[in-house]
Amino acid sequence: MSTLLLTAGMLFSSAYATVMGILPPLITDRTAVISDELNHNSIINAIALGRPAEKRIYRHLDMDELERHLAEAARTCARAIIVTDGVFRMRGVHAPLVRIRALVDTFDAAFAENALLVVDDSHGVGALGPRGRGVEEITQPGAADLLVATLGKALGVNGGYVVGSDALIRFLRETSPFYIFSNPITPAEAAAGVAALATVDGPDGRALLAHLRAMTDRFRSGLASLGLEILAGEHPVVPLMVRDTERTSCVVRHLRNAGILATGLNYPVVPRGDEEIRFQISADHTAADVDEALAALQRLPR
Repeated sequence: MSTLLLTAGMLFSSAYATVMGILPPLITDRTAVISDELNHNSIINAIALGRPAEKRIYRHLDMDELERHLAEAARTCARAIIVTDGVFRMRGVHAPLVRIRALVDTFDAAFAENALLVVDDSHGVGALGPRGRGVEEITQPGAADLLVATLGKALGVNGGYVVGSDALIRFLRETSPFYIFSNPITPAEAAAGVAALATVDGPDGRALLAHLRAMTDRFRSGLASLGLEILAGEHPVVPLMVRDTERTSCVVRHLRNAGILATGLNYPVVPRGDEEIRFQISADHTAADVDEALAALQRLPR
């Protein structure tokens, strides 16, 4: 499907409910769903609920493998849905939407019912880009045919939403059980969401986002200077790759004793060898906060 202006939207009780509510109605017995291997649990469960003709998983951010799956699926299926996180929650890296959009457009005509790109940017909206617009702001605006995000992370309110073309949204309003048969957010939560968006859109929001980027850069640079392994990225989720379960637990205890809260992720939450400490920088953090965390890591027994 060629990219259309995102002109309409729907509110759900959460972003999880949004993903579960929009993917199954789009999936038929002639559909191939192609998904990044590190996509969120909501995407995994939504695909299972939709029971596509083919479920294909490509290696994380591997565009060559995504292209191969599209070429193979075009021989057997009438519709393709490519679905990806905008920002991957465990790693703080974002999907290469420019390349994904180009592949979707290249193969669109090979499917009788077109190819559709669905992006869940729950971790990007409010955190990435000078205006907090998320991964599309720093990659390719308008890349997604359907863009999902949450009010419950950077905006601090319950609820999730999807935006897309008027035709897609009108279809989903009539077919999504999570929308038709469940409650949306309350009026008070909606009002709080509007207020949060107004802050992000204004000068205070731009200043907060600039400070957030500066603190994230400071922390990332500090980790690198300590010789610790991190993943390249711009997102304020900053993973410290430890790659050992016992060591990860040790680091978490050391940080907690130093008054610093960070989440350790061990197998089976992450694959063996990908154990990490998941730091999350906030716009409330100061340079002194960041330096305190770095000093604690510098004192870590080797």
